[in-house]
Amino acid sequence: MSGTTFVLENELAKLIPLTLDNYHHLFAVAAEPKLVQYSPSAIESKEDFKKYVEKALEQQQNKRSIPFIIYDKKSQKYAGCTRYMNIDWKNKVLHIGSTWIGRDFQGSGLNDQIKLLMLNHVFGAMGFEKVEFRVDQRNIRSRKAVEKLGAILEGTLRANVYLLDGHKRDTCCYGIMKQEWQAR
Repeated sequence: MSGTTFVLENELAKLIPLTLDNYHHLFAVAAEPKLVQYSPSAIESKEDFKKYVEKALEQQQNKRSIPFIIYDKKSQKYAGCTRYMNIDWKNKVLHIGSTWIGRDFQGSGLNDQIKLLMLNHVFGAMGFEKVEFRVDQRNIRSRKAVEKLGAILEGTLRANVYLLDGHKRDTCCYGIMKQEWQAR
């Protein structure tokens, strides 16, 4: 499967393809201060957010990314973004990342729901064999979230990514194999 436009949903969450026609739904969420403090991406201003979206869509055109808007069906509000990224179609490995949700949705279980949708789809319909997550070592909340999904810490890349504040982060690399996901 190489299609890069599809919707994923369950009773609580809906992942809609991110486009230049719908990204405006996220202006208020993206503008929350330090929402992506552990990321090298700037999204707080409308101009920065548009560049962020354009970059994601360019990666999608190159079949390296599949970006989504996160819609919370419970509150009936747009909550954030996520994507399949660094897609290696030949080796059937990709990352789930660039995930951020507004503070009103954090701790609500929404992130768990979107990860379940994405993991079930990538290991099912897409036929991939491994999913990776890259998380700033200091981001304990995100690290615990991927560990709760069953991801295994495979190692740490030391001082490998500059963040917006100039800090060069250590990145924890987690992975889930298809057989591990199916056996849970």
